[in-house]
Amino acid sequence: MELPIHLSKTSREPVYHQIENQIKTLIASGQLAEGDMLPSIRALAKDLETSVITIRRAYQNLEYQGFIQTTQGKGTFVSEINHNMKQQMKVSEVYQAMEAAVEIAFTYDYTLAQLKEIFFEVISEKGRKQ
Repeated sequence: MELPIHLSKTSREPVYHQIENQIKTLIASGQLAEGDMLPSIRALAKDLETSVITIRRAYQNLEYQGFIQTTQGKGTFVSEINHNMKQQMKVSEVYQAMEAAVEIAFTYDYTLAQLKEIFFEVISEKGRKQ
């Protein structure tokens, strides 16, 4: 199984963290369901052209947080995630994305009024495509 994970080499966010967050997003969105098998550490490292150590760290963190479960000799699987946790993940991801956008806008000296105008324009455009 190949995961739709895209790494940014220019991001200040560590690669293992990018992987963790994208797997969490795949779980929260339902693209990865409870019991789905994840690629082996070696296979994912090869697919993403990164080190086995990086993937191992991401998987260990995800397992510690309860998102995945590894069974020796069988593989790594998506754990059961309750609805509330999925909702919290979705809210958190949207909040973080909006927070980053606001920070960028303020570095360019946009006013709050200009930022609101852009925000509503984006919503309007995206709403038409839904």
